[in-house]
Amino acid sequence: MSFAIHSTAIEPAALRAAVLDPAAGGFCSFEGWVRNHHKGRAVERLEYEAYAPLAEKEGRRILDEARERFDILHAACIHRVGPIQIGGLAVVVAVSAVHRDPAFGACRYIIDEVKSRVPIWKKEHFTDGTSGWVRCDHCAGE
Repeated sequence: MSFAIHSTAIEPAALRAAVLDPAAGGFCSFEGWVRNHHKGRAVERLEYEAYAPLAEKEGRRILDEARERFDILHAACIHRVGPIQIGGLAVVVAVSAVHRDPAFGACRYIIDEVKSRVPIWKKEHFTDGTSGWVRCDHCAGE
């Protein structure tokens, strides 16, 4: 397992198992949850869309870069698409390494790059019935 787009719930334990290695002394993970607010507004749920073939290709590229930059053994990332309720997992990153420092560094690098580069678009649905795309230039007219 490396990078994947899922339309079903993410199981963090499966991601952890995918990076488990007897040579690893360190493991680091990040879970991105749907929160109930954004910029002072109450959020009801989020909805993610992606162009999966391109998103997965770019996601794999990011994981490869992390392996080159940091002394890690394994890395994996799953991002959800579709509607996600408050408290639901939107993204999970898991990294194993011989030591903790590269695991922490790679985990941070992966989530930052995924949020910056992977073509995944987020739409917030607010409790007042309105909705809007977040950082989505091509969605501005919707």
